[in-house]
Amino acid sequence: MTTETTTPTIRVAVDDLAPHINEAMNALDAAARKTHLEAPLLELVRARASQINGCAYCVDMHTGDARKAGESERRLFALPVWRETPFFTARERAALELTEAVTRISERPVPEELVTRVAAEFTDVELAELIWAITVINAWNRLGATARPWPLS
Repeated sequence: MTTETTTPTIRVAVDDLAPHINEAMNALDAAARKTHLEAPLLELVRARASQINGCAYCVDMHTGDARKAGESERRLFALPVWRETPFFTARERAALELTEAVTRISERPVPEELVTRVAAEFTDVELAELIWAITVINAWNRLGATARPWPLS
């Protein structure tokens, strides 16, 4: 059995074609990384949103970043089925549930009771930072999955 792989080509070089927007997006991303939230939790959130949105580049980047932040392969492999595993804390579960709800917002609004449950695991500032982090990764995912401006290496 032979396996043939292909590297997706860049569809639209949005970074080069609209550098002023790219610069603003990078500044937003940098601001969203300055949080009180733990790095492994943020990378789980980024990886999960990227899986849902089908952004191969972001899945690759954020699972790699999660490993560098000390995340185990076992938990990363279980991320798509986190509800069915005992591997995640209540705080991580809350963040992942909110991530999925925000990422799938076109399917239904984010329920008030979910935000209330998540708020029980985070300070007000942390909750705001988490919502920003989820929002920013979803923007990156949509850009990456649509334009594919960054090659996988």
